[in-house]
Amino acid sequence: MSDSKEKSYNKIINRIIPKISRRVMLSASVAFIIPSIALAVEKSTRNKSVSKTVHKNSAKSVTKSPAILGKAKRALPVVILDPGHGGKDPGAVGYSGTYEKHVAYATAVELSRQLMRTGKYNVKLTRNSDKFVPLDGRVDFAQVNKANLFVSIHADALNNHSIKGASVYTLSNHASDAQSAALASVENNADKYGGPDVHVASPAVQKILASLVKLETKRESVAIAQNVVNSFKPRLGLLPNPRRYAAFVVLKSVNIPSVLVEMGFMSNRNDEAALRRAGYRSLVASSMCQAIDRYFAIGGSVTHLAG
Repeated sequence: MSDSKEKSYNKIINRIIPKISRRVMLSASVAFIIPSIALAVEKSTRNKSVSKTVHKNSAKSVTKSPAILGKAKRALPVVILDPGHGGKDPGAVGYSGTYEKHVAYATAVELSRQLMRTGKYNVKLTRNSDKFVPLDGRVDFAQVNKANLFVSIHADALNNHSIKGASVYTLSNHASDAQSAALASVENNADKYGGPDVHVASPAVQKILASLVKLETKRESVAIAQNVVNSFKPRLGLLPNPRRYAAFVVLKSVNIPSVLVEMGFMSNRNDEAALRRAGYRSLVASSMCQAIDRYFAIGGSVTHLAG
């Protein structure tokens, strides 16, 4: 190819590529590697394609009605809330004996109520009672429900009872600090309550998935994480450098922006006392609701919306 033809070709490609759904490109890559992971996304894309084909084939015999077309509505973004732990897995045990699983669930229910009240989201919880859900089951739930955002809610505990404050995590193979690495290790250990894992991916697949996560989904995860930190800052106590990252299993959805919110430390007397209060949990929930509103208002996760 001559230099002039190559330049013209590149110009055309540069104009076309940004218009292609990045979600479709990412999903195609995942489907090539392990089809089962991309099944939910593939269904969404296929349904959209079939709809267009049917419409095209019937265009000659059906008259388009503006009144009918005007009634068509874009699907609401699906927000999956994941209350950490549950059932036989209590999570962190607080300074005075409070279980993390209870404050996480109560906060998730309140956040769901606030989000649903806006009328802008379809909200689902990974658990609707005090039951144990394996980490992979939480991720699968988000995939099956074609989530546009996944928010896992927790409250940590440390041997150092003086440490307090909220933080927000996104996925990375390398932790931002030793404390984040230790936290990820504890949270990932939740599956010990569910018996052995029979769906362990090969090292090669894990490596490929890790690289895929670094694409658009990772950038969107960082965007929602920063929004949560910004909403928390004027209203709640935060850890130093509150936006952190570590290798949390529950955040490993390839195509869904995901964050893990640590509301505070159950091992700290003040944090635990605050999280036991419904008023404080409502404040935490409203801060997260504000962050999610801002995230979608500025176009967050637009590549993940179907329809």
